[in-house]
Amino acid sequence: MAFSESQIPPDAQHYLVCGTEDCEKNCQFYCNDCHQPMCEQCRDEHQKNKKTKNHEVVPYKQRKRPLPVEKCKIHPTRHIELFCEECQIPICSKCTATKEHRGHAFTDLEFVFDEKVSLKCHEEIAKIRNYFDPISQDLKKEIAGDVTEIKKIMEGIRTSMKAEAKSVKIMVDTITSEKIEQVNKIEQSLLQTLNNQNQQIDDYINSLNDLIKTFYGYLSPSNIEQLTFALKSENLIIRPIPETSKPVPPVFTAGQYSKEDVAKLLGKITVPKAKPENRKIKPMETASTQLKPTGKQRKQDREKSDVKQTLSLSSSVTKVREYTVPGVDDVHHISLGKSDRLWVSNYDGNLVQTDLQGNQLQKIQTSGESDGYHTVTPDGDLIYTDKRNKVINRITPDNTITEFIKTGDWIPLSIHSSHINGDILVGMWKDKEAKVTRYNKTGTEIQRDSKGQALYGGPHYITENTNGDICVSDYNKHAVVVVDKSGQHRFSYTGQRSGFIPYGICTDVLCHILVCDNISNTVHLLDQDGQFLSLLLTEQQGVEYPRSVCVDDENYLWVGQLTNKVTVYKYLQ
Repeated sequence: MAFSESQIPPDAQHYLVCGTEDCEKNCQFYCNDCHQPMCEQCRDEHQKNKKTKNHEVVPYKQRKRPLPVEKCKIHPTRHIELFCEECQIPICSKCTATKEHRGHAFTDLEFVFDEKVSLKCHEEIAKIRNYFDPISQDLKKEIAGDVTEIKKIMEGIRTSMKAEAKSVKIMVDTITSEKIEQVNKIEQSLLQTLNNQNQQIDDYINSLNDLIKTFYGYLSPSNIEQLTFALKSENLIIRPIPETSKPVPPVFTAGQYSKEDVAKLLGKITVPKAKPENRKIKPMETASTQLKPTGKQRKQDREKSDVKQTLSLSSSVTKVREYTVPGVDDVHHISLGKSDRLWVSNYDGNLVQTDLQGNQLQKIQTSGESDGYHTVTPDGDLIYTDKRNKVINRITPDNTITEFIKTGDWIPLSIHSSHINGDILVGMWKDKEAKVTRYNKTGTEIQRDSKGQALYGGPHYITENTNGDICVSDYNKHAVVVVDKSGQHRFSYTGQRSGFIPYGICTDVLCHILVCDNISNTVHLLDQDGQFLSLLLTEQQGVEYPRSVCVDDENYLWVGQLTNKVTVYKYLQ
């Protein structure tokens, strides 16, 4: 997207063309008198010209902003170009002679704008970038952490409620079984009594039938003795019917309970009445220290800062040493570990750990290709992507491999572990869309680049600069795409107009960006703002097909090529 001169922020990262007619070189300087951007050559010619040799020419970032040309409303033929210090209003030169401004002090309006308005805007921009935005981003992370914690707590409550309900159900089933057993025993007792009564009646009926037969025998006696026996009254007595009683069945009385009674059995959910604690926002005067680490890391940062102040680019690049990596035919990516060990991968997906003596310590077959798909964390663990299964695995120093992060539908291409805070940056691809996602060191997603689909095409290498910028080597965009730590696009570098396909990428303690170019087979050196500095490595240094780069803690550059060699260079002094 093109910008007019007035729309470009003073610290924007963009490619500006020299303002001299027919000159298309990169703008580096600015004439405050002519309000014209210019390249180094045009700057020299401008200062040699008799008419312009006294003009104020400054680096582009230090330029004065041109004021809009506006006519005075009182004197329409004059331009507003002064500022009345007494009335605090802009005026034209003719206004100075009017009685309203007689005896007042006047200042050049452009000077007022530069010294007051421009300075104030720069100060406010610095406050936003150095304090308000970082603090807001930290609050977003804190809120995201609270969201995760709340979900965890609520899931725990749901689990406890289900367990309580299960316990109550088991208790109800137990009591129900006991009561049914009690009913069974009562039923058995009542039926036994009724069976006894029934047997008693059966016996009585049988005795009646026997008595009837006796009586019929008396009606036709066969001898006198039988007749005499029948005349005795006691032999003709009918026993009374046996007494029986009706059973008294039990009565079931339904329990008296309500929904509230059952709810009490399942526990109670209460929300504390305590007032929510406001999140702490550090005051501006201490904000600059909020991200500073403590202890050992703080000491290391101080040492790096001291080194940064003393280091500079060497006038030449020197080959220091070379290592042979067993088990690979080419070196498409390098991850430096601890204890003089390094991880190297080739195009066929072989991921090899070796020491500096060339001994192979470990070899893993992965789905990786020509991507920066592995990285070593500050704790010494190796993390690598599995494109086939869409996961990220972790290998601890004791060689235990565990599944670390699932990326869902997205294919993880590249990965980098931040040496600033341990966060993990992952470049992903899905259905011709691409993005960069940030995870914390526990594997929890904390930042997704919502604009990534338009910004990236194929983020196959990724790294983080010392200033917090995220630098992506994008194969499909043919560019190095750089965003700040909040994901806002800063600039894109597309090479030096001779074709450019970036591969391995890294940064150094001076915030330089180093990237391999597959077209020219060189290593480009950029500053942190995307300005091209030099071709750091070419065939003259013995580099033919560079594919991977990284800088170690001693500021040496490690380069992998389409051989099984890793070469180390010194380029800083």
